[in-house]
Amino acid sequence: MAINVQGLQGHWNQLKGEVMKRWGELSEDDLKWSGGNIDQLVGRIQQRTGETREAIEKYLDQLTSQSSSAVSSAVESVGSYAQEVSHRLRDHYGDISERAREGYVSARDVVGRNPVPWIGLAFGIGVLTGVLMGGSFGGSSSHRRYF
Repeated sequence: MAINVQGLQGHWNQLKGEVMKRWGELSEDDLKWSGGNIDQLVGRIQQRTGETREAIEKYLDQLTSQSSSAVSSAVESVGSYAQEVSHRLRDHYGDISERAREGYVSARDVVGRNPVPWIGLAFGIGVLTGVLMGGSFGGSSSHRRYF
């Protein structure tokens, strides 16, 4: 029987707990696995539990299949959720866009009816910004050089 070694390696930390539930006599050291050598792992489990090699491989293969199914299901759920969020955003984009356009038109009308105070306000904000920026970037006036 061929075990999906890549699948087993990819999920070994989660699957190791299931193996320890099945065979309680196994320790963490018994289940240390490195280098992808499945034969050594199966041999240690066989030696400690007395199970046949075929039964161990079958169980590990079942665990790998279940784990892959769970991952696929999770990926599918996340994909569905992302699609739902995308649809909701798309549905509400028109509303948000329309409100922004209405706000722009309203502001344009207010400024168009009475432009002088708005021009004064914009000028004042510009002067205040210039003073604040000049004070924070300019340093003291005794060290300024003019070219």
